[in-house]
Amino acid sequence: MSPAYLDHAATTPMLPEAIEAMTQQLGRVGNASSLHAAGRQARRVVEESREAIADALGARPSEVVFTAGGTEADNLAIKGLYWAREPRRRILISSIEHHGALDPARWLADRQGAEVELLEVDSHGRVHPDTLRAAIERDPESVALVSVMWANNEVGTVQPIRVLASIARDHGIPFHTDAVQAVGVLPVSFADSGAQALTLSGHKVGGPMGVGALLLERGVTPVSVLHGGGQERDVRSGTLDAPAIAGLAAAVEAAAKGQQAQAIRLSALRDDLIRRVRQAVPDVILNGDPVDRLPGNAHFSFPGCEGDALLMLLDAKGVECSTGSACSAGVAQPSHVLLAMGAPAAAARGSLRFTLGHTSTQDDVDRLIEVLPAAVERARRAGLS
Repeated sequence: MSPAYLDHAATTPMLPEAIEAMTQQLGRVGNASSLHAAGRQARRVVEESREAIADALGARPSEVVFTAGGTEADNLAIKGLYWAREPRRRILISSIEHHGALDPARWLADRQGAEVELLEVDSHGRVHPDTLRAAIERDPESVALVSVMWANNEVGTVQPIRVLASIARDHGIPFHTDAVQAVGVLPVSFADSGAQALTLSGHKVGGPMGVGALLLERGVTPVSVLHGGGQERDVRSGTLDAPAIAGLAAAVEAAAKGQQAQAIRLSALRDDLIRRVRQAVPDVILNGDPVDRLPGNAHFSFPGCEGDALLMLLDAKGVECSTGSACSAGVAQPSHVLLAMGAPAAAARGSLRFTLGHTSTQDDVDRLIEVLPAAVERARRAGLS
């Protein structure tokens, strides 16, 4: 029996459309920066992919800058916008960001003199507009940029991005959003969002690993992080991976087209999972917003359990999921997301994330419920020993 894969937020299997588009290009030679026929063919693939992504996400083709993934796009947005806005020093960033966004901001604080201010969230993991407004209005002229993710990768809470971006825009401050978890799952329009920069990643939307994009509003030019051949508006140098870009575009296009139907299907499956987990483990705690959350996200704290131990017990029974904590040098650390939401350290260490995607079925949920009670009981006994 194949495992029940409940970790789509980490990476989701490639969509058939993406596999086909990428495979068609893999055997072809040609650098998209070359002027001969093979180079022009590669360039055509890249530009048609750029147009498809822009059309699917409510952007202009000129606003799509290809990167090697979400982390690079976050680094380019945060470092690049900060440097472009010097001598402004303040970076306002939510306390529950992915490390792909948090760590560049912290690096700027450690090495470049930036002043990083973590925007507080409520117990559901949401940044309230008044929190951002108050932080800006303390000294608007000193703010270099604002960065708030569209939807949280751990607990699934969806942020009021349009409102937050509007507050920043009213003060003339660039707003960046990491939309890695949102693209293809929620309705995402770059133009309607009000953001000046938006991150997406291939392998979170059914495309290949190692490719992503940063959407940049016209007129917004971050300082480059990579210097070289001047590709991508001279914002991101490097030879373009035409096969991966073709796969990314096919995935974004297919996911966006089927987004509404998929959201309805996954929400129903997720709600069933949440209901049955609560029945199987009555004292379990659901984390994140109970309503305004990603369609495929269910995040729980299991009192008396270590998340890593419970994860491995489930894995041994054919259920693959993620822990709510990061592991560093073999030592479990509490989830910074749950701590920011006010959860005790023990609850933050004893959490698991179950995430559904386009390959998820009722059988996956049934398999989890079948093995979960015994795994929780065993994890709790181990914690007492």
